[in-house]
Amino acid sequence: MIDEDFLDIYEDDVAELDELVDVGEVKMREIHLVADKGQSPIRIDKFLIDHLANTSRNKIQQAADAGSISVNGKVVKSNYKVKPLDDIVITMNRPEYDSTIVPEEIPLDIVYEDDVLMVVNKPAGLVVHPGCGNSHGTLINAIAWHLKDNPDFDANDPQVGLVHRIDKNTSGLLVVAKTAHAKAFLGQQFFNKTTRRTYNALVWGIPKEDNGTVVGNITRNPRNRLQMTVSDDDSVGKHAVTHYHVLERMCYVALVECNLETGRTHQIRVHMKHIGHILFNDDVYGGDEILRGTQFNKYSQFVRNCFKLCPRQALHARTLGFVHPVTNEMMYFDSELPDDFSRLLAAWRNYSLASSNFMQ
Repeated sequence: MIDEDFLDIYEDDVAELDELVDVGEVKMREIHLVADKGQSPIRIDKFLIDHLANTSRNKIQQAADAGSISVNGKVVKSNYKVKPLDDIVITMNRPEYDSTIVPEEIPLDIVYEDDVLMVVNKPAGLVVHPGCGNSHGTLINAIAWHLKDNPDFDANDPQVGLVHRIDKNTSGLLVVAKTAHAKAFLGQQFFNKTTRRTYNALVWGIPKEDNGTVVGNITRNPRNRLQMTVSDDDSVGKHAVTHYHVLERMCYVALVECNLETGRTHQIRVHMKHIGHILFNDDVYGGDEILRGTQFNKYSQFVRNCFKLCPRQALHARTLGFVHPVTNEMMYFDSELPDDFSRLLAAWRNYSLASSNFMQ
């Protein structure tokens, strides 16, 4: 009997922008936005039109008249002027959403495949599974196309398919189950923490120790629902453990290897931020700003160029190991860093070497 709790192993994609709320028989969506710190004053109805797809000014006005728009916890009218870092919540009728997974011909980087499973190398920028705002063009749509001639695989059957997930802007390895037995067998391994998963991450700052472990419950950040955070209360959130090892130090950044003992939403991103080492160019957690280094214009330009080289959080699911559900053989896979991550590392290595030579 498979423990139902193993379903909690998933690493979600990006924290959802909106949540489904039941109000009687009416489906509502609660949309959460946070204004940029450089936001210029603008009417909130215009701000929302600019930031919400498929939403009319009339619908936003109706929401305002109904008292369904709040800023920093207080209800506002449509003429309210948005200010930097305003925390905005709007509740609106949720349109019907067709969750049917349709096969789409999207290129797949298949690392391994047999009759019961496949291992794929996901590129950064590809959403794993359809959801609000991403109804197509996802990894599971691509898998559905690849397996469209397999009579035993139904992409809409939750008993098969992806066994775990990684964020949209994280690259790396994922395992897909073609049969219900394979998914249950693999899922139990993730739940029992017997899989082997390591990630490479470039972080701001240099960790003091070569090795460390971060233990801290992860929960959604009540002040920014796009973020997760480490809870100070052990009774709040989900238990999470990340082990890390410093692979390379380069001036103001470090390449680290992270080993996941658990799989929580944004786990590595949250845990590394918790110990003061935000992932490089992680725009959700503030890593897309210059957090370490000098004030010289030349250095600032270098970092901005690095942001362009790797325009997403520098995180890659490097290795994946598990016991095969049929042969009971230990399977182990490794994927090289993608080009954007490799170019980023090369840039920092060159900068670090030049800085070292200058100091000599």
